[in-house]
Amino acid sequence: MALLLVRHANAGRRSAYTGDDRQRPLSPRGRERAIELVPLLAQYRPQRILSSPYVRCCETVQPLAEALGLPVESVGELAEGHGADAVELMVRMAGESAVLCTHGDVATDVLAALGSMPGIGASSVAKLQKGEVWVIQSAGASLAVVEHHRKTARTAGSQ
Repeated sequence: MALLLVRHANAGRRSAYTGDDRQRPLSPRGRERAIELVPLLAQYRPQRILSSPYVRCCETVQPLAEALGLPVESVGELAEGHGADAVELMVRMAGESAVLCTHGDVATDVLAALGSMPGIGASSVAKLQKGEVWVIQSAGASLAVVEHHRKTARTAGSQ
């Protein structure tokens, strides 16, 4: 059983969005990445899909939810600024099979807490790629990253 931590897909620049940032949707590139994530995430056979309440996170996992016939559970522990809450949530969920979609700052906090990225701070959020996935396994009461999936950059002229 694995917990799959997903940083939401691309939603354009925060500064370019004029509405409530919690409502900012995925960009066309982000929607494409959300669809690309379906086969990767589905192979782990998640039984639950949890997401930050922010629209861009929910939209990132919606194609997976539709493919698996599961609801997207909106949880505040995965919202921006809730890294410690997300870690506690994941500890409580140890042994479950679930996808958890969140934000860069929360993913950074979780990875730091798990010792996967020692010495990182808020400035490291920019180093995390949108649409990245970390596979986290539990061993007793502890959690550890066992796999990391990142989309490879497209080269010029490739489809």
